[in-house]
Amino acid sequence: MAAPKVKKGTTQPSSEKMSTAVLFYSILLTLQYGAQPLISKRFIRREVIVTTMVLTCEVAKVICAVILMAKEGTLKKVFKEWTLIESLTASGLPAAIYALQNSLLQISYKNLDSLTFSMLNQTKIFFTALFTYIILRQKQSMQQIGALFLLIMAAVLLSIGEGSSKGSTSSNPDQILFYGIVPVLVASVLSGLASALCQWASQVKKHSSYLMTVEMSIVGSLCLLGSTLKSPDGEAIKQYGFFYAWTPLTLIPVLANALGGILVGLVTSHAGGVRKGFVIVSALLVTALLQFMFEGKSPSLYCLIAFPLVISSISIYQKYPYLVKKKES
Repeated sequence: MAAPKVKKGTTQPSSEKMSTAVLFYSILLTLQYGAQPLISKRFIRREVIVTTMVLTCEVAKVICAVILMAKEGTLKKVFKEWTLIESLTASGLPAAIYALQNSLLQISYKNLDSLTFSMLNQTKIFFTALFTYIILRQKQSMQQIGALFLLIMAAVLLSIGEGSSKGSTSSNPDQILFYGIVPVLVASVLSGLASALCQWASQVKKHSSYLMTVEMSIVGSLCLLGSTLKSPDGEAIKQYGFFYAWTPLTLIPVLANALGGILVGLVTSHAGGVRKGFVIVSALLVTALLQFMFEGKSPSLYCLIAFPLVISSISIYQKYPYLVKKKES
């Protein structure tokens, strides 16, 4: 009888610590995810070169991940077992995709209001489900399929609302469409593809979330640096300098974005997709609250209609997962 008691006494505190850590990570991610659009718009000047923002954020992610691995005591072991071929196989393509996605998001931040951006960005869940089915053959329940259609309806409503230039940051409908709505929707498609590829890599290669963060940030940064050779951003960097139009406050959204990248990996690895879904729903509420508090404007009519659709779709999708029917013997 004594042995089982010892086991219970040792596992329970460990389980409680893990539950506390997951709650802490979830709260931090909720605050970061909800505040990021507002922070970026407030502290990043329109003249800032997008590529410099993305590159600096990737460097910050690498530094954070390495520090956390060193603190865990896994840094030496991870890099002793590391090989270039495995790294490129697991992280190369997703890194290049995420680099492009981040650039598109930075453009979209500047041309949509915070709440609209956050809700349109949720369409990445639909594309994640689509690509996980194509790549990993993960099926969806009927409730999940219905939830995904609700999400598409919300995206269409927001597109119509933004196209009429109501509740947006610009009075030019073409600018809103081509520099606000289109970039964030393309970024959502890329995010879904990259997420499915990352899930495949973690299942096959068993990469830790920190190591994958480092690999993807390095590969993504190299891809971005290569693209600057013939891009407008590259010319702007040569002409004005890397930190053109930066201020000390520009570091706030950069570090916040880097922290969010780390937290996504932690929440997903420790709590799974269900908890992450609740985090996303909570973050939408945080975005709406912060936009009202700091920008003094209420959501548009289209946002008010789409908002419950987004919340309902994400909640239903996470609550009713696909269940494999057991064969009766």
